[in-house]
Amino acid sequence: MPDYSDDNQPAASSPDAAGFPNPNDAPPQGTRADEEPLGSLFDDAYALYEDGRTYVEAEVAFQKSRATYAAHESRSGIVFAMAALAFLHLALLGLVVGMIIALEPYLGAFGAMGATVGVLIIAGVLFALLARGRFKRITRAFESEQT
Repeated sequence: MPDYSDDNQPAASSPDAAGFPNPNDAPPQGTRADEEPLGSLFDDAYALYEDGRTYVEAEVAFQKSRATYAAHESRSGIVFAMAALAFLHLALLGLVVGMIIALEPYLGAFGAMGATVGVLIIAGVLFALLARGRFKRITRAFESEQT
């Protein structure tokens, strides 16, 4: 059977029936390693650089998505915390009004209002002093680190 290829070169080795290359075929002559001995090393170094660059880009994208997620969830958490504080505030207002109404028969209207306001002022001053003490401890902790 005649060869119908255009360039009259011998046909490339064909795989056997199982699809494996013919073991009797010679390996291709002249590889890049034969032409340029350090070419493979430079190619490996460049591939390592590209892989590192791809890794950094992927890590930056991942951290951006984590930050976006955290910001969204934090914003939602702050909204819910503010709603909880608003309802707590309303409950405390109801407690104060209830205290005034409950004390009114015993102390009169102005006496009940004065007693309730006085207790609230004392509680507010007590919590303010506790908060000031905590902030002073923080200040002392940072002052001792600097010296």
